Amino acid sequence: MADAGTTAIPELRSERLVLRAWRDDDRAALAALNADPAVMEFFPSMLSRAESDAMVDRIRQHFDAHGLGLWAVEVPGEAAFIGYVGLVHVPFAAPFTPAVEVGWRIAAAHWGRGYATEAARTALDFGFDRVALGEIVSMTVPANLRSQRVMQKLGMHRTPADDFDHPRLANGHRFRRHVLYRMSRAAWIAEAVVAADGESA
Repeated sequence: MADAGTTAIPELRSERLVLRAWRDDDRAALAALNADPAVMEFFPSMLSRAESDAMVDRIRQHFDAHGLGLWAVEVPGEAAFIGYVGLVHVPFAAPFTPAVEVGWRIAAAHWGRGYATEAARTALDFGFDRVALGEIVSMTVPANLRSQRVMQKLGMHRTPADDFDHPRLANGHRFRRHVLYRMSRAAWIAEAVVAADGESA
């Protein structure tokens, strides 16, 4: 069960997934995820158990402060926890901030099944429809083509002029350069209309 005192987190559902509040028994699974070299290939470092636990605490605090955040992702009847996806306020200054980012981290055993895209689309729906955000961004390093493909499947677009150096990484760090993808609420609405028209045709 969730820690006492945590703000009620809205549960979201897609065709195959549940995006839910964090439970204390998710901590060990998240720690394993954050210590997997394959999952963390394009991050500056893997996380210790203490660092991973602190991440859960920050996620809950983000929900308390903003009413949105990173949801734990469950595959009902198959896996109680496969990773996380959600929306976070970008915590650093950059040319495109203030901004809200959609992000994900899925266990390698569950790659290749479209879960990241499905869960992220559910988070986008929440951000644009229920929170009425004007824009949502996503970012990664240029070499992370897997995440970029998810961004493209979501309908997000990259303008190379928006690419930036991550201010929290030192000059010369191999992951300092980042690509930025964007999606506006107007574009999301337009895509939803097109999809609805296609279904009714």
